[in-house]
Amino acid sequence: MHIMYGFLPIQWVIIWYIISGIVVLFGIYQLTKLLKENPEYKPLLALSGAFMFILSSLKMPSVTGSCSHPCGNALGAILFGVPILSVLSAITLTFQALLLNHGGLDTMGANIFSMGIMGPLAGLLTFKALKGTKLNSTINVGISAIIADWMTYVTTSVELALAYPTPSFQESLMVFLGIFALTQIPLAVAEGILTAVIWDYIKKLRPDILLKLGVIDESEVENKALIEGIGDN
Repeated sequence: MHIMYGFLPIQWVIIWYIISGIVVLFGIYQLTKLLKENPEYKPLLALSGAFMFILSSLKMPSVTGSCSHPCGNALGAILFGVPILSVLSAITLTFQALLLNHGGLDTMGANIFSMGIMGPLAGLLTFKALKGTKLNSTINVGISAIIADWMTYVTTSVELALAYPTPSFQESLMVFLGIFALTQIPLAVAEGILTAVIWDYIKKLRPDILLKLGVIDESEVENKALIEGIGDN
């Protein structure tokens, strides 16, 4: 997913920086407001950022100009929304570019757009669509994480095809999708399973916060006494 340093033409560097920058700035505003009103969310926010950083640091060679790896971007998007997740991805990608030579500062706008905006957006929309069904939230999160991971690489394929539309955009896109969309499937499934496990742990440990965030309902809470105690307070 990380497009390497110096791989994008300057016009696309600027375009992706502008688009992603707008979302990240709005995310900073939302994040500041969220933590001011709900400081108890800090540990969960840190967990979401750490989860994304660790998973997306597991770099595996894919094709010239990019690489394959899990993304870890659905968890934070489901909990806090896409703008805040874009801020976490910007922090993650900055450290990876500077310390791990993973991606580049010039291509960060494009990488944020794929891993911090479009992928998470697809995962969040999937979660919301499935939330109205009788599906357990843990399974829902797992499916949403698979979609978020896979859509991240679809977006990267589009970015690369736009930058190198030879002999045409459509043919270039098919080449990149033929590599990314297919090879990423097993990684996306593995990420979905891991994200579901993490979610289930959070749900058992702090269902009160998930209830407050509106991502689960009381029927999934095992410890009813905990919820009743919070209501009394």
